[in-house]
Amino acid sequence: MDKIFILTDLMYSGQHQMMQKFIESAEIPNLEFTFEAEYWNLHSYNWDEYDQLICIIDHKDGYENNPEFVDQLHKRMDLLKQNGFKFILARPWECEETVSESKFYNLLTNYDYKKWFGDHTWFWFVMRDKHKGMQYNCNHSHKPYHFLYLNKYPRPHRKLLWKQLKQKNLLDRSLHSFLGLDTPVRLDPEYELPWVDRHKYPKLGSDQDFFSKPYEHTACSLISETTDGNNIFITEKLWKPILNQHFFIVHGNHLYLQKIREIGFKTFSKYFDESYDLESDRHIKIKKIVKLIEDLHDFDWQDAYMNSRALRQHNYDLFWNKQKYCDEVAEKIFYLLGQ
Repeated sequence: MDKIFILTDLMYSGQHQMMQKFIESAEIPNLEFTFEAEYWNLHSYNWDEYDQLICIIDHKDGYENNPEFVDQLHKRMDLLKQNGFKFILARPWECEETVSESKFYNLLTNYDYKKWFGDHTWFWFVMRDKHKGMQYNCNHSHKPYHFLYLNKYPRPHRKLLWKQLKQKNLLDRSLHSFLGLDTPVRLDPEYELPWVDRHKYPKLGSDQDFFSKPYEHTACSLISETTDGNNIFITEKLWKPILNQHFFIVHGNHLYLQKIREIGFKTFSKYFDESYDLESDRHIKIKKIVKLIEDLHDFDWQDAYMNSRALRQHNYDLFWNKQKYCDEVAEKIFYLLGQ
């Protein structure tokens, strides 16, 4: 059995508990992990006992402007490098595209390291951890609204789709919000999280929460993902409709649906056109999604829900399938460890 030592947060400036829980959640046989969060405790370990030494650097943009932080970062990395440590720069809450301009990378030009971004595993872990032990049984018998379309930050691709849908009045029979606009569009109070002040929706901490009523009263989630580029990044925005056994259309990365099908989840090509997923051009993708929304105006959602029970249950069950989840997370961990 290989023994792996992991310093989970070099500068103690991030979320080391989450990093450790993610790695532990894979339950990888034949690997024994020792975790330490505090750099100042390293002297108490015999590093010769381990087959591999790993240091995770978790951080927030802005620290690179603090000379004291930069000085300590380099001193610690230099010492650990001399003693055989390998480095992982961890930003699992982000997609590589959204932080591509980060100045923090400039601090690490003299070091080799792996980058840890969210891909499809991080928010799967977050949502499983947050909602473990919960049972969600949505009643899909009454659908007064067509789409559930929720937006927070005004990212360019979101604004483009929002504008076209509004111009064509395609959201008139939908529950929708866009909190980041100059004039925020807020969700009807009947459907907002009951424990959240809808006029002061928190910047952090509530995005992985959900309230089943809007899923019960709408037919389909129009998911506005974080990015629409080429790097697959699957957030809680997908897992929430899956947990509520809801139909979904995804405005996200190129081949996003193909990726989740590769994992084992099922999508809805039997019921409507999903060719938008094949479009790498963001403008063509948006046109296809808008056309799809138009085509679904008179769609028989009640019939679709009756006939898709097994498909939607499959997705729900696969979300909670421990072996499938562990296999996917283990693959990510092996990549980070260089194995």
